[in-house]
Amino acid sequence: MRASRLVSILLLLQVHGRLRASELAARLEVSVRTVYRDLDALAEAGVPVYARQGAGGGCGVLEGYRTRLTGLTEGEAEALFLAGVPGPAGDLGLGTALAAAQLKLLAALPEQLRARAGRARERFHMDMPRWFDRAGEAEPGHLVAIAGALWDDRLVELAYRRQGRPPAVRVVEPLGLVLKAGVWYLVARLPGGGDPHVYRLSRVAAAARLEEAFARPDDFDLAVFWSGWAREFAAGLPRIAVRARLAPEAVAGARSVAIEVETGPPEADGWVPATLVFERLEHAAHHLLGMGPGAEVLEPPELRERVTAAARATVRRYARRPAAAPRAQ
Repeated sequence: MRASRLVSILLLLQVHGRLRASELAARLEVSVRTVYRDLDALAEAGVPVYARQGAGGGCGVLEGYRTRLTGLTEGEAEALFLAGVPGPAGDLGLGTALAAAQLKLLAALPEQLRARAGRARERFHMDMPRWFDRAGEAEPGHLVAIAGALWDDRLVELAYRRQGRPPAVRVVEPLGLVLKAGVWYLVARLPGGGDPHVYRLSRVAAAARLEEAFARPDDFDLAVFWSGWAREFAAGLPRIAVRARLAPEAVAGARSVAIEVETGPPEADGWVPATLVFERLEHAAHHLLGMGPGAEVLEPPELRERVTAAARATVRRYARRPAAAPRAQ
């Protein structure tokens, strides 16, 4: 996993030029400290990366340096947009191509294949930070069919489920697929134009590629559209802020389960004051209980009471003598 992350950091810095360590950490869902350790590892391997503090600083690669990815097949070039995330690449049938591309990190990308990788970036986008609890998310069963239609600019007929309603059938022009924190979304519009809509793939009951082609709008930028749409969507989500104290070793775990985590300077005993954001109270209780003695809820009072009651019930359960296991006959 770390090797894939190193590849991802290097490719991100090449594409974007310079990024703050916090931006790299958010994209890869790791801590800033992990990003700095990975940069040290790249530097030790001879890659001229740097990290500068203060205004105008950030992480980057020295001007003039470029990784050399040669010998790539078309499939491998198309897989580069998923570098570092082998699971999603496998969903699209690109897992083997991605692995091969990563092994060729020190070669050079042929000019004739750059357009293929660029075409993939127009149609596929990754947005790593989580925005809600996705427990029970169903695997998208129609991802490959939709991706094929998207790649070839073909219409798709969807049967889409909305909560409490039977599936509605509609024909759409697929414009992009987005992987948001492990959840797949389709960005599409109705034939003939209009504003794009976002469809969650786990709610697609059926999908059929049609042979009718459509003209992809030249001015559509998937990353820009998604950024604006996601910002509006996130602003409308229910949120609960939890004030807590975290053991130093529990901070990374908190970042993996909460929508947002803001921490303050460590207190005298080494514990870290933090504000964690969850979608619902029950999500907060579930995840904070899972952190055991590494987290103490301070506010809201109803959450502290719920966690306290569950912890006491757990102690009572374990205070009982366990029932004897039946002997094998």
